[in-house]
Amino acid sequence: MTISLLQEMSIAAVARTMRLSWDEIDGVMQRAITRGLALRKDRIVKHIGVDEKSFKKRHKYVTVVTDLNESEVLWVGRGRKREVLDTFWKSLSPQQLAGVEGIAMDMWPASIESTPAHLPGTSEEIVFDKFHIVKYLPHAVDLERRSARRGDVTLKRTRYDWLRNPNNMDHSDKIAFAKLRNEHKRVGRAWAIKESFAHFWGYRYIGAARNFFHRWYGWAVRSRLKHMKSVAQIIARHFENILTYLRIPITNAASEGVNSKIQWMKYQARGFRNETRFMRAILFHCGGLDLYPAHTNS
Repeated sequence: MTISLLQEMSIAAVARTMRLSWDEIDGVMQRAITRGLALRKDRIVKHIGVDEKSFKKRHKYVTVVTDLNESEVLWVGRGRKREVLDTFWKSLSPQQLAGVEGIAMDMWPASIESTPAHLPGTSEEIVFDKFHIVKYLPHAVDLERRSARRGDVTLKRTRYDWLRNPNNMDHSDKIAFAKLRNEHKRVGRAWAIKESFAHFWGYRYIGAARNFFHRWYGWAVRSRLKHMKSVAQIIARHFENILTYLRIPITNAASEGVNSKIQWMKYQARGFRNETRFMRAILFHCGGLDLYPAHTNS
């Protein structure tokens, strides 16, 4: 029963309900995870996601490795330095390493350095996460808006107008936004560059996608927009592994259920002050583990 309650409630709430100490409840969780990891069978995981999760107001991180096909957390490590991810790769058998076909990750240097070192030739299987890249462009548009706002107070409350998806606007919204773009041509140009890049993800042929990017990149760097140029240069530096998405269309969004559970855990706990507790909670709730003892439900 305690394990069932822990899957729905915070440790503090279960402790109150069961009239047990926090340490006793934490012990139940630790034993359940140990039991579940011991029972987990080694398997070939074709598509792996590597992500960093923050806690304690983003001052601390853990590295989370996920089976993207099953939406299950495979492993959690303390911190986000290269040696953290090295530990995960070293835990895999040669057969498991050979079975990896694609790794979705953001452009964090430690992850980029660790992966090819343990999976020779795997630089071609690294897929820089689409949704991390997509976030760069709206942020750059907003930075251009802030720069332009210094000389124009009419831009002050328009942030979300520039960030909205045009497909979600009704007719009157589109008319109002067209007027806004016409009045603020510099920010409007940044917005158009951002929107244009979305076409990249629809390409199926590498050559055509590469040609599109060269045209888009030329437009962005010649736009005289500092922040858009900066983002275009970041994308260009990592372009080959962004292009990999067209061949291996995986993203960490495939583990959206995992991300939602982690956010729920952080909310339930009102934040985690201890990274060990955070890591333990991720494995308990998101590891797909068999947590129960063999002959009881407690």
